Amino acid sequence: MTWIETFRRGASGWARHGLDLLYPPRCSLCDAEPTPCDRSAPASGARVCDACRRLLSGDRPRCIRCAAPLPDTLDADPVDAVGVSPRCDRCAHRAGRPLEGLVVLGAYDASLREQVLRTKRPAGRLVAAGLARLLVDRHRDVLHGWAVDLVVPVPMHWLRRCRRGTSAADELARWIGAGLGVPWAAALRRRRATRMQNELPWEDRRANVHGAFRAGRRVAGRRLLLVDDVTTTGSTLLASATAATAGGAAAVYAAVVARADRDEDS
Repeated sequence: MTWIETFRRGASGWARHGLDLLYPPRCSLCDAEPTPCDRSAPASGARVCDACRRLLSGDRPRCIRCAAPLPDTLDADPVDAVGVSPRCDRCAHRAGRPLEGLVVLGAYDASLREQVLRTKRPAGRLVAAGLARLLVDRHRDVLHGWAVDLVVPVPMHWLRRCRRGTSAADELARWIGAGLGVPWAAALRRRRATRMQNELPWEDRRANVHGAFRAGRRVAGRRLLLVDDVTTTGSTLLASATAATAGGAAAVYAAVVARADRDEDS
């Protein structure tokens, strides 16, 4: 490294610290000033205050395969003596699924729902960064254990993206990749404009997205982490994982901000 590059990097750091003194960093989710212990610049570029962290990260134990709620008697994100996280009764007797694991930040309740809806707006980039940081912080050990080497957003159809002006999944994937130190890429494509899943009955959602996705060449031989904002039945994630597997992906996992729990999950 030349002395000019060293000087430039040093000057950039001094300028950044100077701005932090003049304009203290704010929480990406509520705009409050974080406590001093949370002011260090994270890899994701997002800062989250203690109040938002407590409000949005206090989820119940969940199945490591489908993220369905587990009995409250278990510790959060438990791991047994052989290093395997528990599964719900359905996943314990189910094998051969294209999606090998799923982690979520929490339930799609009032607080998390509000933040997720903000990520769907063009001005929601920092909100996505904050939610991504909480998701990575909560499940860092599991995510590193999966050894993913490419983060891939669940794709939005180009027409819907033009109307909305942004893609929450793309922004979340970008920040989750930064938090894990793993590259991200839009390596899946939505082949047709499907109906919004939340407009359909649960029993019709799998058919709605069946065959809707196609994988690009970048997935071949890779261990993928699919990223989306919300999941309910898991149909979109499974359709995406099926396309990735057909494209040659070595393994497919998923990380989603919120899961809309159903009564039958309880």
